[in-house]
Amino acid sequence: MFHRYATTPHLAIRPTAGRRVAELAGRSAETLTAEQLETQGFTILARRLRTPAGEIDLVAATPHMLLFIEVKSRPSFREAAECLTPRQQARLYGAATIALGQNPGWARPDTRFDVALVAHGAVQMIEDAIRAC
Repeated sequence: MFHRYATTPHLAIRPTAGRRVAELAGRSAETLTAEQLETQGFTILARRLRTPAGEIDLVAATPHMLLFIEVKSRPSFREAAECLTPRQQARLYGAATIALGQNPGWARPDTRFDVALVAHGAVQMIEDAIRAC
């Protein structure tokens, strides 16, 4: 059934309790991933960076490397790995292209697209998980 407020932006429908729990878990996973990257010498340039093409969970850098990171949190690493669809990969690449255009100072000799899998409070990084075609 159509909700009469669905098209009225200032009367947004509140997220369900399950959605709020998932959002909190996602933020926690992003924080855990950011902390791990910082211990490896990366500087976090952006979190939840919104672009017209979509959102980038984390952008991190060293003087020679720029990382665009998609964070996936699930009950197991296998489930997290299965959640990155080709559509999400294309969205991340498009968002990264826009982000670099808007932030030319972020350019580094090397750029990589990583996926952080988070399960049970542990982070497993898949380096160079997404490649531009």
